[in-house]
Amino acid sequence: MRKAFIQLHIAVLLAGLTGVLGRLITLNEGLLVWYRMLFSSIALWVLFAFTKKLKRLAVKDILTIIAAGAVVALHWVAFYGSIKYSNVSVSLVCFSAIGFFTAIFEPMIVGTPFKRSEILLGLLVIAGIALIFHFDTQYKTGIIIGLISAVLGSLFPVMNRKLLQRFDPETVTLYEITGGFLFLSAVMPLYLLYVPASHVVPTLNDTLWLLVLSLLCTVLAFNLSMKALKKISAFTVNLTYNLEPLYGIALAFVLYREDKLLTRNFYIGMLLIAISVIWQTWLVYRWHTNTKKVAVTPMQQ
Repeated sequence: MRKAFIQLHIAVLLAGLTGVLGRLITLNEGLLVWYRMLFSSIALWVLFAFTKKLKRLAVKDILTIIAAGAVVALHWVAFYGSIKYSNVSVSLVCFSAIGFFTAIFEPMIVGTPFKRSEILLGLLVIAGIALIFHFDTQYKTGIIIGLISAVLGSLFPVMNRKLLQRFDPETVTLYEITGGFLFLSAVMPLYLLYVPASHVVPTLNDTLWLLVLSLLCTVLAFNLSMKALKKISAFTVNLTYNLEPLYGIALAFVLYREDKLLTRNFYIGMLLIAISVIWQTWLVYRWHTNTKKVAVTPMQQ
């Protein structure tokens, strides 16, 4: 169990590292994600072929998963675009708004009732972002793109929820990453027409960091999460991933000293967001505990 928790936190730390790497890589956001998905999809195909986890799907199912992969690709492009136009910390703060948008879109798409507590906590996050947006106007463009990233980021977990009812996580991840790469390949010429890049081929340093981003922060992080799931509940894994923005911001403070570039209003806004995340974690934990008690007690009798 201890090993599983260590694997899980390494996976979350690697996920938090993606923002830091996004600032290191000099490619524009579209090309950055294209190369990330290229390297990741190659690694996943090789890994799953070696472990004999490749599964054939019907064309209709493949197209459905590719659609989810396209949303993932757009989410990543917006996420790294937010970093390029602001910084890692501001982008990760906007990333925290995913919970709010999920509370809005999931009931609309799935047909479940709206949860007042999730919407209220999400509004607390929006208030924190609005505070930063109002006073730190230098990050306005980055914040807007970051919120677009959060909207897109709230959609694909809802899409994945339906997909995972029919397919295993390995199959969904493989086809989503591959589908996202194919989608970006199709739109990249048009994207580069409107968002010109200073260079298309990555430098040696860019290639190194892209490999770290693809192999460690994507493939290895996924593999560690899957191993942790064998010993730890999915509930605990999802709850632990709430730490991802906090890990990322801490790394940005240490590596880039972004703490010196941010104003007091950023910290006040981030405090509101941290309160929301902690409160939401406690509510989810309490709900899970009560549900577990209700489910287990009759069987014990």
